[in-house]
Amino acid sequence: MISQRSYAVEPWTVRETDLNLDVLAQSESVFALSNGHVGWRGNLDEGEPHGLPGSYLNGVHELHPLPYAEAGYGYPESGQTVINVTNGKVLRLLVDDEPFDLRYGRLVTHERTLDLRRGVLERTCEWTSPAGTTVRVRSTRLVSLTQRAIAAVAYEVEPVGSRTRVVIQSELVANESLPEPNGDPRAARALKSPLEPEEDYTSGKRLRLVHRTRRSGLRVAAAADHVVTGPDGTSTSSESNLDVARLTVTSVLEPGERLRVEKLVAHGWSGARSRPAMSDQVEAALAAAAQSGWSGLVDEQRAYLDDFWARADVEVDGDEEIQQAVRFALFHVLQAGARAEQRAIPAKGLTGSGYDGHAFWDTETFVLPLLTYTAPDAVAEALRWRQNTLPAARERATQLGLRGAAFPWRTIEGSEGSAYWPAGTAAFHVNADIADAVVRYVAATGDTDFERDTGVELLVETARLWRSLGHHDAHGAFHLDGVTGPDEYSAVADDNTYTNLMARANLLAAVDAVERHPKQAAGLGVDAEESATWRDAAEAVFIPYNDELGVHEQHAGFTRYQRWDFAGTRPDQYPLMLNFPYFDLYRKQVVKQADLVLAMYTCESHFDADQVARNFAYYEPLTVRDSSLSACVQAVVAAQAGHLRLAYDYTAEAALMDLGDLEHNTRDGLHIASLAGTWMALVAGFGGTRREGDSLRFAPRLPERFSRLAFSLQLLGRRLRVEIGPDKATYTLLSGPPLTIRHHGDEVGLNGDGPAVRPIPAPPQRQAPEQPPHRRPNARE
Repeated sequence: MISQRSYAVEPWTVRETDLNLDVLAQSESVFALSNGHVGWRGNLDEGEPHGLPGSYLNGVHELHPLPYAEAGYGYPESGQTVINVTNGKVLRLLVDDEPFDLRYGRLVTHERTLDLRRGVLERTCEWTSPAGTTVRVRSTRLVSLTQRAIAAVAYEVEPVGSRTRVVIQSELVANESLPEPNGDPRAARALKSPLEPEEDYTSGKRLRLVHRTRRSGLRVAAAADHVVTGPDGTSTSSESNLDVARLTVTSVLEPGERLRVEKLVAHGWSGARSRPAMSDQVEAALAAAAQSGWSGLVDEQRAYLDDFWARADVEVDGDEEIQQAVRFALFHVLQAGARAEQRAIPAKGLTGSGYDGHAFWDTETFVLPLLTYTAPDAVAEALRWRQNTLPAARERATQLGLRGAAFPWRTIEGSEGSAYWPAGTAAFHVNADIADAVVRYVAATGDTDFERDTGVELLVETARLWRSLGHHDAHGAFHLDGVTGPDEYSAVADDNTYTNLMARANLLAAVDAVERHPKQAAGLGVDAEESATWRDAAEAVFIPYNDELGVHEQHAGFTRYQRWDFAGTRPDQYPLMLNFPYFDLYRKQVVKQADLVLAMYTCESHFDADQVARNFAYYEPLTVRDSSLSACVQAVVAAQAGHLRLAYDYTAEAALMDLGDLEHNTRDGLHIASLAGTWMALVAGFGGTRREGDSLRFAPRLPERFSRLAFSLQLLGRRLRVEIGPDKATYTLLSGPPLTIRHHGDEVGLNGDGPAVRPIPAPPQRQAPEQPPHRRPNARE
């Protein structure tokens, strides 16, 4: 969409300067507001027209039967799908008895602006009704980052040129009509009107609805209060029924007069609390918000974001689109996790219902690295959610005949939600991804309380899974057979390199953790013999390598497979999984998304520079990027290998995934992991940032287009500023005790007395790798 200039390119805003109904659903995702607990899609205030109505509460879902042509042992029986909860955004407008509907009459001007510094969505428009009456409408919307349950709207109407009667209907609406979620009629039936009414209430300008989901048994409450400002004679009335609570505001406005409604909305849910308790909960949240008032909420939002941008902003000189895109990415990743508080961070955040609202391994591998160094509290909460789901993960492991915990490939509430068993059953690498996130968080924060209370248990149970899943062969090598790695075009294979290396790190981290916390280890039943078996397995992990080609294999035997017929594949046959059977994909050398290449980033110490170059050159012509998770990883490793122009092109693809709707599915919600990958491509790619124990090392190099890249990181109570130019890097310790880092292998001591400046060596000269036909990233001009 940005390529069509629907959005102006500006450093701190995303501005839509006209209304294009053909991409309305995509813009609703782009303009979504959330705090990780409450999510409001960027629907128009009046509710219609819309692409996909969406109001979400993190964790609120409904259950539905999973479809199987043939049943099998261990198949999940029930799916989980995020549902659209009570909509508090709606403010319908009537102008001299004409509904304010932008599909009718004449839209003179329409502009929406997502302000990334203030955390608000602003809208201004001028509209002439079919009867010829013109009004000007302004609205500002926020989902509070400081008051977790609260979202709010300020809505203002002004006549242009003539005396006008206006009516505003502020509503709470449940069980809105939605498009069917997928092709399974059983799921569609289960999710149609999923909220059963329990209470509807109005009093003065206050509204409240309480509902309960039919199958998952979750109670959902919403309440709204209003401040109405208008000329003398302005009147209000309220009413409610099972699924709608409404405040009606009526006024006659002369030119120059305005009618303003400030609406505070409180959301809450629980699987255990009673109906009266839920009513009290949202009423209390409203009372707290009313004390702040609209202006107070706006001020709190700006202060919260001022603090975030001071520690998280990434500055890019030389490409205005990427500058805008990385701030857009940081803002939405923050929104996805800021106040999730022991709930998942879904793949779409709370911006849409794509992937049924599920969380995947994307969270730990792509999203949490960014948050670890910019908003670490959100990381601790996300990992505590994983700990809270351990009972379901242990049960799943037992069902599969394994020890420890088998975390789900996709889920909302902790149980496996995938009917596709090669992924849902065999993608065990999610265990190691969670362990990796634990180790990274503790190393970056020094949070020993978290490690003791949460980290140890997660590391122990994931290590137990690997030890029971793998086996030692006759020569002592440790193998993990029949697993699915990150590449979904290679399933149920032996010794996936990424999985094996990540499992190795998981096992060793568990050994270290139980040695540091013997009391917690004993409480989990870990003895010296068990931890010794973890170390033995880790040190004997088999890593497949083709000596003849001089490359690591994505999994054992991968390089002997027949290559995919790329020359015979038409451009319109991508993504391949929608045009070819998985059986054919699984037995060919074709890669959906970075897998072995991802291993070279996450487990970099196991690959020397020549191996990185050879591996990257081998897997580039095989990787078709039918996943939004690929471009950012390829950008990082391309930069590491010295292919800076290619890394730049991949960075742009990750950055513009949603602003450009590159995969034509932004309407379903944003790609939160790809947005986080924008930060990864810039900070880990061109910044060359890697974790080294409890410190950091850097190997920065910029592409020709960039004249400057700057970012900040938090590490062990310190704030580090990195500024990179074409030929030098500057490191400044802004706060905290002295720190030693590495720059292109050399130690650099930072003590806060001033910046340290180091030259940047020239990149190695290597032949640029090829990509599959029709799959090269778009070149940035």
